[in-house]
Amino acid sequence: MALDTVSHFLAPKHILIPKEAAEEILKKLGVKPEQLPQILREDPAIDSLKYQKNEIIKIVRDSPTAGKTIYYRRVV
Repeated sequence: MALDTVSHFLAPKHILIPKEAAEEILKKLGVKPEQLPQILREDPAIDSLKYQKNEIIKIVRDSPTAGKTIYYRRVV
């Protein structure tokens, strides 16, 4: 039986960022899309969500010290 990583309690939440919001985030961070860390479309955490190449996703992880931490990745 395969695990559904998207709904697993240990898997962080992956959220698609709309194009307009992504441009604002990139501007705020002062980076170009190519400078973001990459995540493969085949990554088990996002495989079932079918993100398209070059879309930006927001990953929200629970942190014992910071509460929640946010990461951004570009789908390749």
